Amino acid sequence: MTLFGRDFLKESDFTAAELNSLLSLAAELKAQRQMGKETPRLIGKQLALIFAKSSTRTRIAFEVAMRDQGGHVTVLDPASSQIGHKESIADTARVLSRIFDGIEYRGHGQVIVEELAEFSDVPVYNGLTDEWHPTQMLADFLTMYEYAGLEHSGGDQLRYSYVGDARSNMGNSLLVMGAIMGADVRIVAPKSLWPEPKVQALAQERARQSGASILITDDVAHGLSGAQFVHTDIWVSMGESTETWDSRVAVLKPYRVDEDLMALTGNAEAKFMHCLPAYHDQNTAIGREVAQRFGLNDGVEVSDAVFNSSASIVFDQAENRMHSIKAVLVATLCGEPIN
Repeated sequence: MTLFGRDFLKESDFTAAELNSLLSLAAELKAQRQMGKETPRLIGKQLALIFAKSSTRTRIAFEVAMRDQGGHVTVLDPASSQIGHKESIADTARVLSRIFDGIEYRGHGQVIVEELAEFSDVPVYNGLTDEWHPTQMLADFLTMYEYAGLEHSGGDQLRYSYVGDARSNMGNSLLVMGAIMGADVRIVAPKSLWPEPKVQALAQERARQSGASILITDDVAHGLSGAQFVHTDIWVSMGESTETWDSRVAVLKPYRVDEDLMALTGNAEAKFMHCLPAYHDQNTAIGREVAQRFGLNDGVEVSDAVFNSSASIVFDQAENRMHSIKAVLVATLCGEPIN
């Protein structure tokens, strides 16, 4: 199998076999790095990183992955480029693909990264859009495979719940990725925050092909029962107004991940996952503000007790962003077949 020259824009562009091949390659590259035996396959390759939204994990993952493999990166942001101001997305793609071997975009609408890919002659990677977060999905599945003791073709043996604002890119991506991979996926959210009907329809279509089990419910106990992994995300996303907190906190308090909610899994070995950053204490400006306004003194979407418990695998998840992104870069830029 080869993914040479392919874009990586959203999960539904790929088959389960292709996604599992990337996960297998990520595990291989991770092991090589840990043993100090990694073979650089991207020597001399150049990658443009476009960040219309700020980033920690996505940026360092792409940068370190590329450098580990012998390549180089150039970071572009709204303050240091003409993208969207004096130069169109289409023209930007044409220029960058003359100079770079690949282009990463992290920003707003999916339509932007899709347009980049349409007019680019080199692979384009989605580092996050409002609708989808495919590189996070590879990291999440790599992490779940590791903790479930599965080979990198065992998505049909995973049972996980996503709790919170399910209209977000994380809600969408966890739903559709699980459907593709044949997993038992539960989306647990108030009805007003369920994924859009077209996203649900896409998930159901892929589930019919894979045999996945899809549950979308506002019943927390029902949605958590038997889960191996519990995912959540922040309740107000980048770009939303601070006023959104008022309505969001009111409707999402019953979906806050604390020790009582984790106990609803009925699984003492259940693990907690979060794409980060997380408002689990008052050591950030937003964490303090929300705590003062709403009395959530022990964390917002997740309690500090759960975040710092032995159930939490969020930092393994964060590390795996780099290994899984490296797999995407090697697979699409190197040209070697992957298993």
